[in-house]
Amino acid sequence: MSTVQTTASHASTTQKLFALDIGTRSVVGIILEQRDEQFHVIDIVAKEHKERAMVDGQIHNVLFVAQLIEDIKQQLEQTHGPLTHVSVAAAGRALKTEQASARMTIANKPMFTEDDIHRLELQAVQLAQQQLVAHRTDATASHYYCVGYSVLYYRLDGDEIGSLLDQQGDTAEVEVIATFLPRVVVESLLAALKRANLQMEALTLEPIAAINVLIPPSMRRLNVALVDIGAGTSDIAITDKDTVIAYGMVPTAGDEITEALSDHYLLDFHVAEEAKRKITSGEDIVIQDILGFDETIAAETVCETIAPAITHLAQSIGQEILRLNGNASPKAVMLIGGGSLTPRITSELATVLQLPANRVAIRDLKAIQDVTYDETIPVTPELVTPIGIAIAAKRAPIHYMSLTVNERVVRLFEVSDMTVSDALLAANIPAEQLYGKAGDDTVITLNGHTMTIPGTVGEPATIFINGEEASLKTIVKHDDVITLAHGERGERAHVYVKQLLDEATSKTVTFQQSSYTIEPTIIINGQPATTSSQLHHGDDVHITMVETIAQFLQMIGQQHVLQQLQTYYVAVDGRPISMAAFSAELTLNGHKATPNYPLQHGDVLAITVPAPPTATMVAQQLNMTLVDTITVTFQQETCTLSRTLAEMLVDGEVVTPDTPIRAGARVETVAKESGNWIYQDVFRFSSWQLPTAFKGSFTILRNDAPCGFDEPIFGGDVLEIQLKPAPVQ
Repeated sequence: MSTVQTTASHASTTQKLFALDIGTRSVVGIILEQRDEQFHVIDIVAKEHKERAMVDGQIHNVLFVAQLIEDIKQQLEQTHGPLTHVSVAAAGRALKTEQASARMTIANKPMFTEDDIHRLELQAVQLAQQQLVAHRTDATASHYYCVGYSVLYYRLDGDEIGSLLDQQGDTAEVEVIATFLPRVVVESLLAALKRANLQMEALTLEPIAAINVLIPPSMRRLNVALVDIGAGTSDIAITDKDTVIAYGMVPTAGDEITEALSDHYLLDFHVAEEAKRKITSGEDIVIQDILGFDETIAAETVCETIAPAITHLAQSIGQEILRLNGNASPKAVMLIGGGSLTPRITSELATVLQLPANRVAIRDLKAIQDVTYDETIPVTPELVTPIGIAIAAKRAPIHYMSLTVNERVVRLFEVSDMTVSDALLAANIPAEQLYGKAGDDTVITLNGHTMTIPGTVGEPATIFINGEEASLKTIVKHDDVITLAHGERGERAHVYVKQLLDEATSKTVTFQQSSYTIEPTIIINGQPATTSSQLHHGDDVHITMVETIAQFLQMIGQQHVLQQLQTYYVAVDGRPISMAAFSAELTLNGHKATPNYPLQHGDVLAITVPAPPTATMVAQQLNMTLVDTITVTFQQETCTLSRTLAEMLVDGEVVTPDTPIRAGARVETVAKESGNWIYQDVFRFSSWQLPTAFKGSFTILRNDAPCGFDEPIFGGDVLEIQLKPAPVQ
């Protein structure tokens, strides 16, 4: 780096820093002066590409870019002397982001360890790398550096979980979003600088450069998005939990707004670009229509015209932020770059992310701490990234490191502290090699369904750094030697019948004060077996479990109880009549139950069977009276009159009113005599007779009132015949 150092009277040192921001539309050269921990911006030169030499942050024409760099370098050298070294950044828009998930079977594995989690994450990152190169026939995984990844979620047995650490289950899964930088981006940067007679002093990533000057490490625990809206692309970086968790890019930026102006007002692109800059500052614009007349248009009117383009830009950026941030809005959004000056962009983006308007803001040079500026330097958000490149390259430069993995030399692009995982990724070591091969599966047929029991998980590979045991998260250094000792293969699954049973295999149940022990019925390949029998590959297993009260009653030969538990009914004149009060009642541990209730060890079962109803009870259910009975007082004696109103035939035979009727019986009713009781009926049920030798007259009384023999009587009546002997002659 070209530097000039001086010693002031207070013994402080100064140092000049030269940095370049090589963008799609332009190249910006900047000279900073470092004064202890302070930085002072003393000069900036920006020039636009004359040809389309850059596409999405990657140099496509090294000669054109090198010439533009040379022009900027020479202009700055006229004021600041020779410049031989420079700090640069790889464009955020060159970063490639992929999502991928990896799954691992852990059914026969003890609790999930931190190393297991790291291996699973590494496998997911490698899958993301494979996806990245899948559609590129000329690319391999080694053509990309992984510059970071973030875990989107963990899942255990299909359910999302906060952490897999110390968990047990059948399957573990992780999904990551990983960010990669093409090696060609770095190589083309080096080639362009070499042609401009410059050496790369330090390298950083544009998103890291901007974040380092706008979001200090103490603030990175906050979930914040930084968006650099340039000409052709908008670069996104997101912080959370004290680090940068994701990078992204959308191919939509300031040029879309310019094109909207150009299309609507029929302007040349460069004229539309100038008009856009004026409305950004609130100025009215003057345009010349196709007939050559000048027309002045208010800035507000122009903003309304390009409103759809602004909304589209905000939606594109907002949706990518949500994707990178796990479909959740960050706490705040910072906008930099020339495109951040687009009218209404902050409010539109706040709407997309459902954030308060004051949580989306444009940040310019005033937001950078410990930096001062020469009075000639414009304070705009466009210069945040160039200044950040110079400072970040000084404070946190990215270096290459070389190390050996299994006797193979690999080079790492050092973005942060590099770990064994990063080295294995660069060496294309498959994550599967970090585990010993799993043992063979045991496949059986259980109750007609095929079941696969996986073999035991293999022992993990042992990792050594310079001969000392390490883990995937161990930090590596330049010239380290990493070796992997392959893990041992797992064993074929050893399975016993009892492992297929979820609950206790033996139950003791009490029924009607008798104790019963119930066991599952086990048949293996047609032969009886026990719960301790070992299963082998290809076995056909049938297990019958006693789970319910009904199954238990059948097992102990009490099937007839199930019939008793059915609702009591009889068929009266062909119509079924139910009488639930006479149904048997089943109780489980003193509470009413039904045959489909599950049984547990120690349960107590009982059944209460009531006496069957009589014919009279059945008749009452039908609102029918079989026998009509009244009681009267006749001649000072109680007399009961009784007659049959209907007969009941059970299965074709006449029964008495007190006859019990069994459940399911076929009952017929036959109506008999009916009508009111009359006075003379009492003589059929009374032994009183008119004296044989009686001569005289008599009076018939009912309740002390005269009446006749054919008049009706009712229960409770007092009947009397008063005799009046004839006078003696």
